[in-house]
Amino acid sequence: MNSPDTAERTEVISAEPVESMAALLDIEIPHRIGDTVPPIWHWLHLLPREAERDLGEDGHSMVGIPAPPAGGRRRMFGGGRVTTFGAIRIGEPATKVTSIAKSVDKVGRTGALTLTTVLQEITQDGELVIREEQDIVYREGGSAPLPTPAPSVDPLAEPTLSLSVDEKLLFRFSALTYNSHRIHYDLDWCRKEGYDGLVVHGPLLAFMMAEHMRREGISLMNKTFGYRLLSPMTRPQTFTVVPAAAGLEAGAEVRSADGVVCAVGTLNEGPKP
Repeated sequence: MNSPDTAERTEVISAEPVESMAALLDIEIPHRIGDTVPPIWHWLHLLPREAERDLGEDGHSMVGIPAPPAGGRRRMFGGGRVTTFGAIRIGEPATKVTSIAKSVDKVGRTGALTLTTVLQEITQDGELVIREEQDIVYREGGSAPLPTPAPSVDPLAEPTLSLSVDEKLLFRFSALTYNSHRIHYDLDWCRKEGYDGLVVHGPLLAFMMAEHMRREGISLMNKTFGYRLLSPMTRPQTFTVVPAAAGLEAGAEVRSADGVVCAVGTLNEGPKP
């Protein structure tokens, strides 16, 4: 069932995206029929697949949910919240329903803004397994660079998780998430949008915060993982995920190679499904 306000997609959860993401990260993850998809790895499944004719100049879709509010706007992923009620099983069908939770027009330091929150709910065998909200920001066009915060002066708390990001990895992550935004692979377009190099995907930063929790044995089940993207991370580099001040059980942050905090995450008890 699809409408201007709602989009629904059903597909069998396949093993290949999990296998591919594990290869990208150089780790081993079970991915046979009946195995479960790790927390947050659902971002590799149930993806919209727009026709080429529906893509704008920047590579983003001009239709669907959310569609840009006006031509020439710059799209940014601002953050989100993922509540996990159950694990998605490989080899079985699942359904994702996407809708607009809210959309607000504002005026910020860089001009007109539209803040859109997208609601996504994934069910399998008739049970709600994931409820997610994603915050999308549409800014006025132009090439003015975004301000870069000062590096953090706080020491790196243990345990840490680092990831070396280069052009190959950015390309593969774009492919796995079916993300055609040109800021991740087109240097000329990056400069047009005001960036000094290829942009590391905001969802990749959030993904690695949740992944750090998973690898340290912290469960996301029946909890809400929230994340905010604070500053764009550009150019190939090695970034590091560190625990929040209250510990990794409470949250995490991502620091660039220069020490700038580019993303923060929180982990809290989730609501009832």
